[in-house]
Amino acid sequence: MARRNRILVPEAQNRLNQLKAKVAGVNQPEQAKFEAAEEAGVPLHKGYNGTLTSKQAGKIGGRLGGNMVKELVKMAQEDLSKRQ
Repeated sequence: MARRNRILVPEAQNRLNQLKAKVAGVNQPEQAKFEAAEEAGVPLHKGYNGTLTSKQAGKIGGRLGGNMVKELVKMAQEDLSKRQ
């Protein structure tokens, strides 16, 4: 059975894509994952990518995900410092 990731709050999709783009340092949100894949040597294409191995997919998601967490922590720290 195929498992599909889905966002629990669909209205957040656009903002999440903007965060990914900011973290990856690109202008267009959709471009972020393709640039990360290219840098990692992973053959990511638009559309179906079910032939990628878990290791390949992890190279893309790990790079973006780790940097997104760092950016979110930074944003939270800045927000907290403004409130004090």
